Amino acid sequence: MKFRSLGFASIVATVLMAAGSAQAATVAKLGHGMPASHPQAIAMEKFAELVNDYTNGEISVNVFHGGMLGSDEKELQATQTGIQEFYMGILSPLSTRVREIQVWDLPFMFDNTEEVTRVMNGPIGDTIFKKIRPAGLVGLAWTGIGFRDLSNSVRPVKTANDIEGLKIRVMANPIALATWKALGANAVPMAYSEVFTALEIGAIDGQENPLVHMYANKMQEVQKYISLTNHVYTTAALVVSERFWNTLSDDNKAAVSKAAKEAAIYQRELLEKADQDVIDQFRSEGIEVDSVSPEELAKIRERTAPVVDEFTPAIGEDLIKQLRSELAEIRKASN
Repeated sequence: MKFRSLGFASIVATVLMAAGSAQAATVAKLGHGMPASHPQAIAMEKFAELVNDYTNGEISVNVFHGGMLGSDEKELQATQTGIQEFYMGILSPLSTRVREIQVWDLPFMFDNTEEVTRVMNGPIGDTIFKKIRPAGLVGLAWTGIGFRDLSNSVRPVKTANDIEGLKIRVMANPIALATWKALGANAVPMAYSEVFTALEIGAIDGQENPLVHMYANKMQEVQKYISLTNHVYTTAALVVSERFWNTLSDDNKAAVSKAAKEAAIYQRELLEKADQDVIDQFRSEGIEVDSVSPEELAKIRERTAPVVDEFTPAIGEDLIKQLRSELAEIRKASN
């Protein structure tokens, strides 16, 4: 009798172990470039939490902050091949293959976050997600890391003429270079990992980035002035490897999509609050933060308008026409 009981117990244990194994979570990696304190990092932790909840624990997402899995380009490549399941960040490394992505780099196209959000979540955002699908990526949600502003250590920038002659680090893309050259700056393409040291030793005068990104990377230690130019909005996308996506059930695909959209909204909300908080923080640490008057912004826009015209054929005449039409409708509705 004793042996029978032991045998039965063994069978029960085996069945339970098999059931537990069958229900083991699929573990996925999500990588992005922002430090753990950044709103994007907080939003991605929220995404992981929501995915776990909405899939009833069937998918577990491990989030890797601060470029732990590599640069944006390397993480995108890893996501394309399926080595990495999720990526959050800019899509510009794909712009040579998907020219439409460059639309986000055009200067002074958007007046506020509401305009960006509606365009990202409309036909243009959908078009770009369709275009990246052949690259092995499935777009889940658009969000962003905010409008880019200008900082420097030479002088306050309150007018269009104040930009002239400043040695400014810019992103290594042709639109950014053309924009700052049009404004009279000495535009220097440089890897962001080198920027702090270059500012510290005076090799460059300034840089341009979203405010929260500036603060998270301690620009306040090597810069004296910030100007709220809002010249470009830096979009970001949460994408998933198509290889991984194709392994998911329809229910889990719907759950992941829902989690992504909610996390994207959460990220934008965090950023809006963080922008004002960080302005106050910059000022408390002795940084002069200046607005640029509408009159001077109009002059800056005028100087950069030829840049939009120059790159419109490469990005797509129809896409730019569609963008202008959408913005006109949005502005008309808001007036």
